[in-house]
Formats: sequence, structure tokens, C-alpha cells
Amino acid sequence: MKDLTDGSIVRHILVMSPPIMAGMISIMVCQLVDLYFVSGLGDAAVAGVAAAGNAGFLVNALLQVLGVGTVALVAHAVGRKDRADANLIFNQAVALSVLFGVLTLVAGAALSRFYMRSIAADQATIEAGTTYLLWFMPALALEFVMQVIASALRATGIVRPAMLVRVVAVIINIALAPVLISGLGTGYALGVAGAGLASSIAVGIGALMLLVYFRRVERYVAFNPAQWRPQPRHLMRILNVGLPAGGEFAMMFTFMAVVYYVLSDFGAAAQAGFGIGQRMLGLIQMPALAVALAAGPIAGQNFGAGNGARVRETFVKSVLITSVVMIAFLLLAQSKPQLLLAGFSNDPETMAIAYLFLRIISLNMVAQGLIFTCSSMFQGLGNTKPVLVSSATRVLTYSLPAIWLSTRPGFHMEYVWYLSIVATTLQAGLSLWLLRREFRKRLGVPLRKAAEPAGLQPIAPLAREPA
Repeated sequence: MKDLTDGSIVRHILVMSPPIMAGMISIMVCQLVDLYFVSGLGDAAVAGVAAAGNAGFLVNALLQVLGVGTVALVAHAVGRKDRADANLIFNQAVALSVLFGVLTLVAGAALSRFYMRSIAADQATIEAGTTYLLWFMPALALEFVMQVIASALRATGIVRPAMLVRVVAVIINIALAPVLISGLGTGYALGVAGAGLASSIAVGIGALMLLVYFRRVERYVAFNPAQWRPQPRHLMRILNVGLPAGGEFAMMFTFMAVVYYVLSDFGAAAQAGFGIGQRMLGLIQMPALAVALAAGPIAGQNFGAGNGARVRETFVKSVLITSVVMIAFLLLAQSKPQLLLAGFSNDPETMAIAYLFLRIISLNMVAQGLIFTCSSMFQGLGNTKPVLVSSATRVLTYSLPAIWLSTRPGFHMEYVWYLSIVATTLQAGLSLWLLRREFRKRLGVPLRKAAEPAGLQPIAPLAREPA
């Protein structure tokens, strides 16, 4: 366990962020590897795999319920030096992870084809996406137990083991993808099914490795089967924090589904170009997201310890770091998008759409960094309802106008990207206002005073989580 209530906050952020980023990038790289090797199968395969990957937002919603609830409550318990409560929350989250994993497998088997029919541009895309989803679902189901373990470790300040496991899983996926997709060295090409199977095998090995590490090395929290029996009061503690954060990802699923729906009239090349551009955008946003995620446990432990000054300082320092990172990638996306997107498709039309998307949508990056940081701070404070409110606002301010515009004469797909910039900027402003209000309520000091020296500020007593 690492005590985040003492020492330099910037140092804590910079030490924790690289392993977090490496772990997240490894997940994104798995998806990019799938797209890269599937690109040789044609636009329908690329569009199908990209659209199927959007279903991962729904699974990520459940992952966030577990991850955010576990990080926030375990971090609060660590800050209070309440090891018993940290272990109870962890084991209740383990029980939920098993339930959510089973539900994911059942829903994937029953609803994959229905989902693809609702958003795909043609029958070939439907078939490719459905096949990929069915083989990819085991990977998504296994993510739940990995999420709970990694979240408990992150709440105690330990991030490197989960990162190393993710990196190993990516290496396995990269090695397996060409073998299973195109039959390299075997002569048995599985196509898009091979892409999903490669990911499932890689995640399975990664989950086993993380379990072995956790059981042999971790000491602050541990598996306790006696605490796996559902305890409604403690399950509700996890869900009260996690459900709004999970709702945020459900909102993102809705947002992305609207994009695919609006682009369906432009054909598979448009959907494929968007899918490639969106995956790369997610990858280059990872450093800023890693900084924000590192800020969450720091804020959580200090909130649990009653140290409001360090909570506010964590926000200010995180915003400064994420803004610098996002501006750097914004300049790269504007000047050299071809460096980021090279090799993902041989179709000029698909790549032209991907370049256009990345150039326009990258103008969102500073605002998106602010959203990341605000969301992580809400998680650290143990109240994620404002995150859901801001995400729902973005979906509403984007989806309804986008659908309406798509029915108008002379509609161009770039209108979708410009509208996204407006919606994201509005969400960033709303998130900042909501966090200012939360700071006043929880910490008793306006957000504008956050940059003042900590020793000059009186802080109100902080609310404690129930034991």
C-alpha cells in the first residue's frame, strides 16, 4: 500500500500515470491491432469490427461501475486507515464482477446480431461485426475480475503490476492476430473471428497472471470467500458511486451509436474511416486520461483523510498537466495526421475520411482533458452523479441536432464532427461548474481558491464514508 496523503502531488501523479497509461494503451492497441490486420479483408470487415467495438462502451459501463466504486471506497478506507472496510468493499466487488461477467456472455450471445443490424451500413458489415463480437465476448467477460483487482491496487497506490499484465497481453495479442486472422504460418485463416479469438486468448492469459500476482504478493486487500456473500448495504455503497460513472459510458455508447447511424447513409467507407480515426483519437488521449485517473486515488485518499487542501491541489495540478499533454497532441493531429493513421487501410476514401475526422475532432482535446480531470475528481470525492449529468447533456446537445441535420438537404459528414466540438465544449463548462459546486459543498472552499498555498486555507471537516 502506498500512502498518497503525504508528499508531492505532482510526483505522485507523474509516478502513477505512466503505468496507468501503459495499461490503457495496451487495451487500445489490442483494438488497433485487430483493425490493422482485419483491414486486409476489406471495408466491410473494418467497419464491422469498428462498429462491434462500440458495443464495448456498454461493457465498459459495467466495468466503470465496479472500477469507480472500488477505487473510491477503497481509497477512502485507506485514507481513514480502515483496512477492514477496504477488504470488505473489495470482496463485495469481486462478487459483482462474477455476476457482470456472466451477464455479458449471455447478452453478447443473444443481442450481437440485433445490435449490428441496427447500425451497420450493409449485410457484409452486419456479418463481420456479429462474428467478431461473438468471439470477443469472452475477453470482455474476463475484464470484470481484472478491473476489480486493478482498481483495488490503484486505490492503494499500486499501479505497475496491472500495467505489466496489460503489456504482456498486448504482446500475446499482436503475436496471435496475424496467425488467427490471416492464417500466417498455419494456412487456417479465421478472418474477423480470429481477431476476436486472439483478444480473448490474450485477456485470458492476462487475467490468470494478475490473479497469481495478487494472491502471492498483495497484502493490504485480499480475497476472502466468506465476504463474497452479497451484503446489500455494501453493494449499494459500491453501486451508488459506480452506477453514475457507468451511466457515463452508456451515454458514450449512445453518442457513438448515433454517429454510426448518421454515417450509415455514406456507406461502409465512411464508417470504417470514422472507426479508424476514433480508435486513434482514443489512443492519443490516453496520456491525459492516465493523469486524470492517477488524480482519482490521490483525491480519494486525501478526502478520506480529511485533507481538503490536497484534494483541491490535486485538481489544479492535474488540469495543468492534462492541458499541456492535450495541446501537444492537438498540434500533432493538426499538422501530421498521416503519421498517426498510416497503414490502417489501403482505401483512399476511407483514409481521407479518417484524416478529416482526426483534424476536426482533435480541436476537442483540451476540453476533453478538462472533462477527464473533473470526472476523476468526482470519483475521488465519492459522488459521480454530476458526471452522469454532464455526459447526458453532451448526448442530448449532440444526438438530437445530429439526427435532425442528417435529414436536411446538403448534409455533409463533417457537420457531425463540428457539432461534436460544440457539445464537448458545453460538457467541459458544465463539468467545471458542477465540480466548483461540489468543492464548496464537500470542502467548504470555492474552486477559485484552489491555487492558494495549502497552509493559508481553513478547511471544513469532510464527510466520512460509513464503515
